[in-house]
Amino acid sequence: MANTDGNQEQQLLPALRSRNYRLFFAGQSISLIGSWMTHIATIWLVYHLTNSPVMLGVVGFASQIPSFFLAPFGGVFVDRFSRYHTLIGTQIFSMVQSLALAVLALTGTIQVWHIIGLSLFQGLINSVDSPARQAFAPELLEHREHLANAIAINSTIINGAQLIGPALGGLLIATIGAAYCFLIDGFSYIAVIIALLEMDIKPRQIVVTTGNPFQQVAEVFVYAFKFPAIRCILWLSALVSLMGLQYTILLPIFAEKILTGSAKTLGLLMTASGIGASAGGIYLATRVNILLIGKLIALAPGILGISLMAFSLSRYLQLSLFIMLFVGLGTMLQIAASNTFLQTIVDDDKRGRLMSLYTMSFLGMLPLGNLLGGFLANRIGTPNTLMVDGIVCIVASVWFYQKLPLLKQSIVEVYQQKRTILRKETSR
Repeated sequence: MANTDGNQEQQLLPALRSRNYRLFFAGQSISLIGSWMTHIATIWLVYHLTNSPVMLGVVGFASQIPSFFLAPFGGVFVDRFSRYHTLIGTQIFSMVQSLALAVLALTGTIQVWHIIGLSLFQGLINSVDSPARQAFAPELLEHREHLANAIAINSTIINGAQLIGPALGGLLIATIGAAYCFLIDGFSYIAVIIALLEMDIKPRQIVVTTGNPFQQVAEVFVYAFKFPAIRCILWLSALVSLMGLQYTILLPIFAEKILTGSAKTLGLLMTASGIGASAGGIYLATRVNILLIGKLIALAPGILGISLMAFSLSRYLQLSLFIMLFVGLGTMLQIAASNTFLQTIVDDDKRGRLMSLYTMSFLGMLPLGNLLGGFLANRIGTPNTLMVDGIVCIVASVWFYQKLPLLKQSIVEVYQQKRTILRKETSR
């Protein structure tokens, strides 16, 4: 019976057969819990220092705007140099950033401009870290056919951390203060650094490229936007990020002003979102192939949009928590399904640069969305802002669904080529 269970686990989660990926899984699981604790502590601290929705938007803007401008060049860096050593460097810098927040908060000297400056610094790190992390996934695997499963598990890790991190963060903020969230996050990076150092990574054969970074960025833009499937996914991701994810910086207002709660309430809302996201991640991780993933990408913004509209109308905590399950589910399916699709069809020599475009369309649009959400909430109210966001997500879902026949036609040849290459690699 034990052997049967082990075989079944390998069939469902084949990426975990690879030792390097298991190390990555363990290190990331610990570090990301700390990152979510810092996220909830940051937005709670900013709101209590300023009592301003606009400042919530400004801090969110500062943390993500570098990805909009610099992620494509981060992708060039990732394709030119070792992704393994790049990730070790970004984790060290991220640890320094979190510990700096901790010191300022523990000494009672922290001000909003400190948070904005350190958020901007973390954004610079993320503009390289995000494409490196996503492009590194194939190097962790002993079998390339496990890539889709690895990407789905990565997303599950992120959202599993969202399940635990905000709950712990909310409890810590309410009992001993936000500073300890930053401190724990800083030390949590030690786990992922140790995991990376323990890996046995084979040196990647880096293709010698000609042309300056601007030419290489232009090359991947042409590659992406000539491919209808990639182009549509990037546009959809940008729109959902701009409007659909504004709720992430508006939740403190709902928690305190509308639901008359506290930091614990904010933690519960984010935990509920994490549960829904984890459910979506588990579903994707247990898929044996990526058939019909286009329909899933089209459905996800609709789930998110309907949920945001319902959440904007709720004034009861229990109902709001239930709705947040579907907010998390829709967000997760959109992010992970799109990532899986792009990673499956991209040429390896362009992987880092294409994932940087995905980072630009997703994380890069978040700051603009955060800024817009803060100003809208200040002008028309937070509930009305989420209602508008929900309507836009539903329209985006309908638009993408109408594009599915064109996308299916455009990717058939690519999948056939990928399968042919995969068969040749596995037969060696």
